Amino acid sequence: MRVGVGHHSHPFDPNRVLVVGGVKITGAWGLRGPGDADVLLRSVADALLGAAALGDLEDHFPPHDEVWRDAPSAALVSECGLKLAARGLRVQHLDAVLHAARPDLRPHRAAMAARIGSLLGLPEGMVNVKVAGALADDAIAAQVIATVAAAPTESA
Repeated sequence: MRVGVGHHSHPFDPNRVLVVGGVKITGAWGLRGPGDADVLLRSVADALLGAAALGDLEDHFPPHDEVWRDAPSAALVSECGLKLAARGLRVQHLDAVLHAARPDLRPHRAAMAARIGSLLGLPEGMVNVKVAGALADDAIAAQVIATVAAAPTESA
């Protein structure tokens, strides 16, 4: 069994749409950052890479690379899932905590967990999303712990 940790934070940007955990949150400022600046999905991707000892997001998705520069964070998570599978690893569980003073993200936790699970082919109950107090009033932060293990092999 392996464990990886991911952490991202991005400041608010009133000119962008807020996307957290692959879920669009209406009526709130978005976040400034690469792609859709989804702090939760980017933290998931980093945690997966860490669990597989594969470095971090910039190692695999350089910000200057035209293919990945504006890619949605969901694409990064899916790609990281494929990288783990190629190494014989499978995600067992994800535990995430969001730090935000605004907006209230609690009503969106189930949708976020479902979206993350769908990106990684995880059954319900294998992704947990919590909301805690803010680290800063002008940003949203996320921290994720990923547990991965060797994928079962097929018997001959």
